Amino acid sequence: MSDDRRRRFEEAYLDAYERILGYATRRCDSPEDALDVVAETFEVAWRRIDDLPPGDQARLWLYGVARNVLANQRRGNLRRHAGQAELREDIADLYARTAPPAERADLKAVGRVFRALSDDDRELLSLVAWEGLDAGEIARVLGCSRNAARIRIHRARKRLSRALAAADVETPLMSRPTRIPTGGSL
Repeated sequence: MSDDRRRRFEEAYLDAYERILGYATRRCDSPEDALDVVAETFEVAWRRIDDLPPGDQARLWLYGVARNVLANQRRGNLRRHAGQAELREDIADLYARTAPPAERADLKAVGRVFRALSDDDRELLSLVAWEGLDAGEIARVLGCSRNAARIRIHRARKRLSRALAAADVETPLMSRPTRIPTGGSL
């Protein structure tokens, strides 16, 4: 491998490693699974170094690779195990204890509603809320136009809002008139 290609890989690795690890950790049932996703993501980047875009685009490309690796991992897990364990509700309890009482939502109920959304809606909302990506960045991760990403995010938010209302779950954002921006945060 040429020095230039090695340097490009090392720069992408150093720039994106922690973010890709966080992305995988929030989506895997165990730290070991998350580390496997990260390792496979960077293995793909190493093998496909000529496809790795320059600069900040490399991080977004790696999110897309990690997303595909996770999808493959999930399919494999589903074949081996008939049912997947749901996200643990004690995480919601931990967050509930740290929120000021006036701003607490029934996080267990929010978690149940979130898990009931489609995989695509959960992924979109997670890319916005957990990864902090804007519509343009999400478009690059998903391989669609910026406008298509904005529309998908908007629709996913609407479905989440309707599902929360149907479950009679009031969140701090729902209790006051607030416009949720389409770019950065939930």
